[in-house]
Amino acid sequence: MRISMPLQYAGDPKQAVDQVVELEKVGLDTVWVAEAYGYDSPTFMGYIAARTERVNIAAAILNVYTRTPSLIAQTAAGLDYLSDGRAVLGLGASGPQVIEGWHGVPYKRPLAATRETVEICRKIWAREERLTHDGAVFTLPLPPEDGTGLGKPLKLINHPVRPAIPTFIASLGAKNVALTAEIADGWLPILFIPEKADAVWGAALAEGAAKRSPDLGPLQIAAGGMLAIGEGPETKALLDFARPMIALYVGGMGAKGKNFYNTLAQRYGYADAAAEIQDRYLAGDKEGAAAAVPEEMLELTNLVGPESYVRERVEAFREAGVTHLNVTPAADDPVALIEKVNGWLS
Repeated sequence: MRISMPLQYAGDPKQAVDQVVELEKVGLDTVWVAEAYGYDSPTFMGYIAARTERVNIAAAILNVYTRTPSLIAQTAAGLDYLSDGRAVLGLGASGPQVIEGWHGVPYKRPLAATRETVEICRKIWAREERLTHDGAVFTLPLPPEDGTGLGKPLKLINHPVRPAIPTFIASLGAKNVALTAEIADGWLPILFIPEKADAVWGAALAEGAAKRSPDLGPLQIAAGGMLAIGEGPETKALLDFARPMIALYVGGMGAKGKNFYNTLAQRYGYADAAAEIQDRYLAGDKEGAAAAVPEEMLELTNLVGPESYVRERVEAFREAGVTHLNVTPAADDPVALIEKVNGWLS
């Protein structure tokens, strides 16, 4: 198991990158860079590449709707070159709230768009032949009847550092998780509860694994949460800082009946709480929604408490198949905290 960390896209990203520079010195393996509807992640990934020497630099995520597959492949290959082979591509369908609300692009055929994006990226990086693709979502070159008829198959001008760049997929629903287990190098779940993961996703993971190419190797999993070690009640109180984020996802991402994270909370066994969180959030009561997040859900999606307890949580994530313990350190000295926990993993 390796230790990784999401780059915080709220606040001051430059300061966050300064922290990454220090954290790689004590063993941080990967930094995951989100964009959502904030600053774009490729800009910051290039900045991190220039500031660091060893840490892997991962998109988490680039959505499959607002950049063409070819541009995604170019971006990943360019980052891999600048970082001397440290790029990781995280892909996902995101959700209609961002795709249609922020980008104004129809949210349709997410499974097919994800599968074909991965296929096209791998063709481009392999650089074995000129790019063609005939899919349900993407056709390359564009058919003459849909354009000028002047498009022709091309090959990436540059020779990539690696013929394949590790590709993770962020997914939650059964069909998307099965797709991830089939075609991705790794999986990026959110609000991951290791003790409940098999009951919620086991069948989907097994379905995808049955179709998985042996060339891909075992599926990697990046999951975790807030990380804090301490004996007193003030440490456990840190969990309250996770309440607004969970309330946002479970309550505010999407509408009733169309919220992936709310459905996940229900599948975890928190149906009543999920309904209350959503009702309160959509009514504008964000504080009430945060207060309705179950204590157990806070505990199990994070690693906060005395050292012995946090060690138990680390092992729970390991036993659930997590290969990248993805943590947000909450400490006066995050470098010392990451160094301590990384020592447990090696």
